[in-house]
Amino acid sequence: MVSREHKRGSSLREKFHLLRSITNSHAESETSIIVDASNYIKKLKQKVQKLNNDQNMSEQSFCDPSDSNPTVTVETLEKGFMIKVMSGKNEEGMLVCVLETFEDLGLDVVEARASCTDTFSLHAIGSSHNDDGDSMDAEAVRQAVAEAIRTWSDSHA
Repeated sequence: MVSREHKRGSSLREKFHLLRSITNSHAESETSIIVDASNYIKKLKQKVQKLNNDQNMSEQSFCDPSDSNPTVTVETLEKGFMIKVMSGKNEEGMLVCVLETFEDLGLDVVEARASCTDTFSLHAIGSSHNDDGDSMDAEAVRQAVAEAIRTWSDSHA
């Protein structure tokens, strides 16, 4: 019976020590460690909420739901481009149109996140499979994607 309680106490002390180290607490008592851990969790929640708010603000500034004209932005990465397409209105086939344009440009989609519910949102990383990656710049990619969407949209209106 004593050894079981000793093991449980030892295990509990180890867990408090781990909790103390994770939360960067300098407290000695178990109660103070728990209070520090609670404060640490509150700070993490605030950080997550701030990041979510920043993300929502960024997407809202990108895309006005009353505006059905897509916004295309392209950033140059070390090996490729980050392409963002936002539209206040999702039209059937828009995603296929954009992906076909990537293929026409010689871009392989390395990673992508798309939302095609009421609005349209695509964040994709495209990497050039051409050996001469210097021949394409971010503005050329942006113009090609925007023009393909305009042409596609006009033909489906």
